[in-house]
Amino acid sequence: MKRAFYKGRFIFIPFAVAAFLSLISFVVMQLWNNLLPAILHVSAITFWQAMGIFILCKILFGFGKGGGKPGWAQQGAPWMRKRMEERFRNMSPEEKEHFKAKMKDRMCDWGGRGRGGRFGYKPWEDFAADQEEKVS
Repeated sequence: MKRAFYKGRFIFIPFAVAAFLSLISFVVMQLWNNLLPAILHVSAITFWQAMGIFILCKILFGFGKGGGKPGWAQQGAPWMRKRMEERFRNMSPEEKEHFKAKMKDRMCDWGGRGRGGRFGYKPWEDFAADQEEKVS
């Protein structure tokens, strides 16, 4: 019984993929034909054109890996992250505080904490004051 199921699975997969692609193409066609002619004044498209647009978008923009890792610290190249972690581990507490303050200043207190203005960005007056301090 199990062996028959496994053989049937390989026949079922191409049909499932074709059904899924057909459904997505139909949705793309309906969205295009109901929205874009009124908004952008383009002509309506056929089912096959919608399938081509969907496949082209998948080729150009990727097939998706799923959700990314949350948080700022998990992004970036792994080799760079490891290098920075090692540097940070080897710093003294004073150097760590200096580094954190420097990064906070460089990132304009990104994240909305502290003295940041709208969306966490520094107001222009803070930049001008920082520049005057550096010149003096």
